[in-house]
This record gives sequence, C-alpha cells and structure tokens, in this order.
Amino acid sequence: MRIAMWSGPRNLSTAMMYAFGARDDCAVWDEPFYAAYLHKTGIDHPMRDEIIAAGEVDVKRVTGRILGDIPKGKTVFFQKHMCQHMLEGIDLGWTRKCVNFFLIRHPQRVIASFDAKRAQPNLDDIGFRAQARLFDRIRDDSGKIPAIVDCADIRANPQRILDLLCQEIGLPFQPGMLRWPKGGHPDDGVWGRHWYGGVHGSSSFAGPEKPLPVLPDNLRSLSDAAMPYYQRMARFKLI
Repeated sequence: MRIAMWSGPRNLSTAMMYAFGARDDCAVWDEPFYAAYLHKTGIDHPMRDEIIAAGEVDVKRVTGRILGDIPKGKTVFFQKHMCQHMLEGIDLGWTRKCVNFFLIRHPQRVIASFDAKRAQPNLDDIGFRAQARLFDRIRDDSGKIPAIVDCADIRANPQRILDLLCQEIGLPFQPGMLRWPKGGHPDDGVWGRHWYGGVHGSSSFAGPEKPLPVLPDNLRSLSDAAMPYYQRMARFKLI
C-alpha cells in the first residue's frame, strides 16, 4: 500500500510523517520531490545546495522509487508531499497507484509559522493554490473525493482523527501512531535541521490550537488570497 499525503508547509505534516513512521508496518519518505523542485525553479530556500546534493533531481527517478519496492520490507509506504513541489508539467499518473489524502491548515496559522522561518512568503510559497489544484485533479481522476484532515482537528483529538483517517484510507489504526521518539526520524530530509526544531522536541501531537494569530498588515492580503482555497477544501474534511 502506498499513501501520498498532500500538504503545504507548516501544516503539521512532519508530525503526521512521524505518526505513520511509528507504525510497525510502515516506511516513510520525506518530501520526495523537494530537490527536483529547487533544481527546476532555482528558488533560494534555506540549505538549497545541500538539499539538491542529498536528493534526486530527476522526476522520473523519484516516481520510479515511489512505485518501486517498499523500503525496509514494510507493507505500507507513506510519502509526505508538499503540493507546491508539483510543478506544471509533472506527470501525476503515478498518483493513481497511491491512496491520496490532503492535510490542510488555516492560512493565518501557516503564514505566521512560515514567516517566522522565512520572511515575506508569497502565495506559491505556502502552497494553498497548488493544493487546491491537486485536489481537483486527483478527485476528477479517481471519481471520488480524497480524504481531507484539518490540523486543528488532529491537535484537538489525535486518536479520533487518525482512527477516522485510517478507516477512510483502508488501513487499520495502530495506537502507536500517537507517540514517537524525541529527536527526529532517521528518514528526515536534510532540511529538518532548519525546519523541524519544534517537532524534534516532541514525542506526540501538541494540544489544541490556540486562538488564531494576528498577522501584521503586510501579510493580511496573503491570508485573504489563500482563504478561498482553504475554505473550498475544508468543506470536505472528515469532521
């Protein structure tokens, strides 16, 4: 079984990877297309050269590994994908051989968290437009609505949401998904040193979200632009 989780940045996506990585039947892959995305776009991200050197820039080879043997002799292969990495022209035919689900988060929370790590994000940086486009493509291709989970719901009740998600994607829930060792996962991308400080200090999902952050004036228009994409997908979330 191959699972493709489609997220934007600062979306609880690494904690979700750790949850699936804590299963006894599951191998994980952290952002398979990140190196190819940076190589193709030339965009300047923290640790750019290290990420390209450590990763695979040939999209076809990435796809081949996604559809190849599942690592470590496991029966489930969980892939944490960033929607903005899927540039126009990339063949998405491989997604038909995966169980796809989407992870969403309120734009104000995403933007506040992203801005603290990389100032002045734009709409492409935070992935909402790309996520909505991928959702439409996968829904139309499969003829059914992929599962959608909201970060706020996961943090409010991790066991319930993970149980519902596992039912939706046809995988038995394992209680071990609720905890993981501190310090990160062996399959973290090299970029984890920059981005994953908070989750590296965790051993479980954090508690319920606090009130929405107040964004500075220069970021409010970005939140307004992202909100319609979030709202359109939130209509289909599990609860």
